[in-house]
Amino acid sequence: MRQAGRSLPKYREMRAGRAMFDIIRDPEAAAAVTALPLEYFPVDAAVLFNDLVTPFFAAGIDVELRPGTGPIINDPIRTSEDIKRLRPFDPRRDLDFNLDAIRLLRSTIDVPVIGFVGAPFTLLSYLVGGTRSRDLAELKSFMWREPQAWDRLAAWWVMHLADYAIAQHEAGAAAIQIFDSWAGSLSPEDYASFAMPYSRRLLAKLREAGIPTIHFGIGNPALLPLIARAGGDAISVDWRIALDEAWTAIGSDRSIQGNLDPAAIVAGEECAISRTRQILDRAKGRPGHIFNLGHGMLPESDPAVARRVVDFVHEYTARKGKVSAK
Repeated sequence: MRQAGRSLPKYREMRAGRAMFDIIRDPEAAAAVTALPLEYFPVDAAVLFNDLVTPFFAAGIDVELRPGTGPIINDPIRTSEDIKRLRPFDPRRDLDFNLDAIRLLRSTIDVPVIGFVGAPFTLLSYLVGGTRSRDLAELKSFMWREPQAWDRLAAWWVMHLADYAIAQHEAGAAAIQIFDSWAGSLSPEDYASFAMPYSRRLLAKLREAGIPTIHFGIGNPALLPLIARAGGDAISVDWRIALDEAWTAIGSDRSIQGNLDPAAIVAGEECAISRTRQILDRAKGRPGHIFNLGHGMLPESDPAVARRVVDFVHEYTARKGKVSAK
């Protein structure tokens, strides 16, 4: 996952004295951080060093990254009138640093680059209310209280996120991952009403553009059939459901990404390998499985254990079939 670098000593050295958004805006630095995990793990792709809220800068939104809290919007959307403050943007001009980093990576590494954007619901979880609570009470109140304003706001972001994702692909990203990291807080009914229509629209635009996509939504296995209906060439799943059960839920015609609990890396090599083997056994060598963590690498992870997991996946699948390890 995209946080693979944060457990690495070299990453901490590169981050020393530099804000994350400053690195993201520096194409050479962002490319170097993106490529850094490849020095430690022989994975099959590199995920662009970026953040879900980066397009907020292009839209004229002031974002502060607060340690221990995450992105904070200093002038959040609270009413339908606030939507008028959003500034239309061209990602090829206003987010050119991301695209330059992708171009640099394509010329310097020999594995595909994966770009990403936030799904509309997850992006709005940061934008509406300002300080995102774990229960997303302000966000839910807004979407329930003002469904028409919600529709305008989410539709605005569908249009701009699609253009941003297409621009990443044009710059050289082999695929785009759609992160709906907070959709798991919704009931199936609310997901179907307030999240799925916009993710579906976004993914349809990328499909029409011929861009391979991975759709990531975690935290609530009951949503999996709806997430699959929203679209995506591959559906990413977390550890809260067994891989084979998840594959049945999303359909055998889809690829699947997942789903080792990141805590298994922290638990040590024996545990991590045992749980990795269980996942691969459940995959049964079927094509279309991208082995991955079910969420981002934890900062306290031992890189040597992660390396052993990657090696084991390659060794196992060389004997029983073919799978990617990303």
